[in-house]
Amino acid sequence: MMEIDGSYGEGGGQLVRTAVALSAVTGKAVKIRNIRKNRPNPGLKQQHMKALETAARICEARVSGLFPGSTEFSFAPVEIRGGKYDVDIGTAGSITLLLQCLMPALPFAKEKVELRVRGGTDVAWSPTIDYLRHVTFPALEQMGYSGRVTLKERGYYPKGGGTVSASFEPCKLRGFHFRKEEIRTGEAPKEGAGIHGVSHASNLPPHVPSRQAEAARDRLLEEGYPAEMEIQCLEAFSTGSGITLWSGYYGGSALGKKGLPAEKVGRQAAEEILPELRAGAAVDVHLADQLIPYMALAGNSSYTVRELSLHAATNIWVTEQILGVKFRVEEKEGLFEVSVD
Repeated sequence: MMEIDGSYGEGGGQLVRTAVALSAVTGKAVKIRNIRKNRPNPGLKQQHMKALETAARICEARVSGLFPGSTEFSFAPVEIRGGKYDVDIGTAGSITLLLQCLMPALPFAKEKVELRVRGGTDVAWSPTIDYLRHVTFPALEQMGYSGRVTLKERGYYPKGGGTVSASFEPCKLRGFHFRKEEIRTGEAPKEGAGIHGVSHASNLPPHVPSRQAEAARDRLLEEGYPAEMEIQCLEAFSTGSGITLWSGYYGGSALGKKGLPAEKVGRQAAEEILPELRAGAAVDVHLADQLIPYMALAGNSSYTVRELSLHAATNIWVTEQILGVKFRVEEKEGLFEVSVD
């Protein structure tokens, strides 16, 4: 059984999710120690447990240490099966992070995998569901990945209650070299190009998502980037608001919260994507860490990114430990090039 130090690098839940996904692919059993050791509340939380429990169901794994607060977990997979699975996180825990634990393994499933997941779609410290749909999935499709996610209902902190359905087909991953997509200032967005966004709010006045969208649009225009915005006024189980912007392999998002003006939310989302647009790398800093396990599984892949985050460095480390591959990271012309043979 391979042992992984869960406190390495960023030392959070992502290390556990990546280790489990790659364990499922390789069939190698893993034991992860010191899980979230340096966090204020160390060990597994509800959302981590649901992700690991679902992964275990899909690949018939034998597990130990799956309980709240556990700092040591072992996972011994058998085979990645297809089938239909219903998952209720039970909190506003992130649906996208649960999927992140499963998705690298699903190309290797025996049959199609269908999931219905209930939890948080737009919550802090995780990619929004719109980022997953409009940034992550288009990037993975370039590598031969076959999957799609459909948003059924949004879920916000603290009540959650959001629902998505997802389906994944077995497929063969292929290497891909991500390159900068040209986004010229002053050009109106075209289909599949330019900057797009969705501003949404549930159980709040219609002016809230409109003000978020207008503030984001104005801030982008100050820099010469027109944006096309969809506005959603919803009635859902939970109350909240948010906005996600995307352009090619770049994204930016922000969430509303009590006392925070809608205009600030919109500007925050714009301020998150603007550094990516200015830097002109191939992918943004968040996609850069998500792509690591897929690049290793596919081989012969690369990208450039403006900054190599601790999340990305940690994902590189754990992927190298389990798959035995070697990534190269080089600084070129103010950007970082990450590649694997």
